[in-house]
Amino acid sequence: MHTITIPDELNLENPKLVQVFDYSSSKEVSKQQIILNQNIFSFLIEGTKEVIFENSALSIDGSKFLVMKSGNCLMTERLSNVSNYRSVLLFFTNEMVSIFIRKMELNKIEATSYTSVFAFEYDEFLKHFVQSLVGISTLSKDFQNKILEVKFEEIMLYLVEKYGTEFLYSLNLDNHNATQKFIHVIENSHLNKLTLKELAFLCNMSISTFKREFEKHYSESPIKWFQNKRLEFAHYLLQQEQKNPSEIYFEAGYENLSSFTQAYKSKYGVTTKFHQKN
Repeated sequence: MHTITIPDELNLENPKLVQVFDYSSSKEVSKQQIILNQNIFSFLIEGTKEVIFENSALSIDGSKFLVMKSGNCLMTERLSNVSNYRSVLLFFTNEMVSIFIRKMELNKIEATSYTSVFAFEYDEFLKHFVQSLVGISTLSKDFQNKILEVKFEEIMLYLVEKYGTEFLYSLNLDNHNATQKFIHVIENSHLNKLTLKELAFLCNMSISTFKREFEKHYSESPIKWFQNKRLEFAHYLLQQEQKNPSEIYFEAGYENLSSFTQAYKSKYGVTTKFHQKN
């Protein structure tokens, strides 16, 4: 599966501060490697969507939409009951975020943590907003460019009024600390069952560089570290949640019960049934 760079590969015109694209598909994709060159609103209309970034992962259905920061992510799109997927995409640059913050005098934006993606629920205002975006595509190009900048300001004002400024902080943050990004990927992905290739992509590294960096920080191979984390999670589910081994082996990253029980006994010296009873 090749990497897709957007909005570059959507055949839009020359890069603009704000751009809209009405996207639909009849083909499902799973963990597609995506490079977002701009920030994006993904207004989901049909189907379901899942995204995984270096520090966060979210799944939504048609009752919600996403705001995503530019960067690398893994994207899954599932079709609706009528075998279709559709979302209206509103791309916007970091410059537009900065202009909005200065214009609204929101210079004291703070947040307790940084994340690359936010999910918000639709209400009547937001549904009408998305429909207005679809109509803009019928206008002349010059007028589209002007009105989209106004529409961007409209949606930002509404979300700030309703949800506060935390999402703006994440969009405006210049997060180029490679070590911090690497740690975020590892700590947030140990239960996501991602391949080494997918993890390396989220870190914007080659697989060989990723392995070297991993062993430098964690003093063991990625495969061994992730296996231990998943077995520790399984141990918790067995003892604290009182779940059966057959319920949790896939959740712990194993394809079958036999390989899970063998790995568990190798780590803890006893069978899964022993810890389940005790």
